[in-house]
Amino acid sequence: QVRLVESGGGLVQPGESLRLSCAASGSTFRTYRMGWYRQAPGKQRELVATITHSLSTAYADSVKGRFTISRDNDNAMNTIYLQMNSLKPEDTAIYYCKLDDYRAVTTWGQGTHVTVSA
Repeated sequence: QVRLVESGGGLVQPGESLRLSCAASGSTFRTYRMGWYRQAPGKQRELVATITHSLSTAYADSVKGRFTISRDNDNAMNTIYLQMNSLKPEDTAIYYCKLDDYRAVTTWGQGTHVTVSA
């Protein structure tokens, strides 16, 4: 069983930066891919960025060039990060960490709030 804990959310002004972290514990050795998703009020949850065990990354068009997903430098997929720069009010959402393993089992974190407002 895997547990995910997100941290790093908060209130920032437009143009500022935040760094989110997601720590995975438990049976992480089966991890294939981890990623960040977000859900704004009244909207569906959407993909933000993903990273695979082989370090392949993917981003939503809306965050390309502003957000960067990364992981710890060891070979284990235990902690991933989302560096968010040039934040905009439309980035306001609850950000969730997601883990997919090689058995196609998915685990979600509890989410962390990001608010971008002047």
